[in-house]
Amino acid sequence: MAQVANTVARAVGGILKAETGIPFAVGLLVARERLLPESLPVARIVERYIASDTLEKQVGAMYPSMHVYCEALENQLTERFRTFSGTAKMAIDVRVTGDHLESIESQIRHYVDAATQVLDMNRGDWGNGMFYSGGYTVTFAPIRSGGRNYLQTAKVTFNVNVSAN
Repeated sequence: MAQVANTVARAVGGILKAETGIPFAVGLLVARERLLPESLPVARIVERYIASDTLEKQVGAMYPSMHVYCEALENQLTERFRTFSGTAKMAIDVRVTGDHLESIESQIRHYVDAATQVLDMNRGDWGNGMFYSGGYTVTFAPIRSGGRNYLQTAKVTFNVNVSAN
């Protein structure tokens, strides 16, 4: 079962890292809202679930970042003769940091917009038994101390239907 989680996380990471993924969506936001390109650098996309405080202490966090991971698997056994046929609850954890509260709120909103835009553009069959129907939920965490003075996170969660042997 853990293999299913890793496979789907790699697929989501690949979609976000592609030329038509986050780099493209951030470029569209910069052009549409007439922002300076350096105000929205391309986020680092990591296929790992690490708490931000642990990441800062152990590895040295780099921001902005997006962490892709599987929160839960539900094997519904809807297809006969399949080892796994159900849903993978996926998450994209968006993290930004900065010195000013206003810029953090603006950045988190833009990166969430970019992530959801990429998901919207990639509805349908992802191949290898994965299908994304298009729904997602966004939750914002409050700004807190961390990173370069202040840190804010937002989480985009969505389900991917998976059928695997």
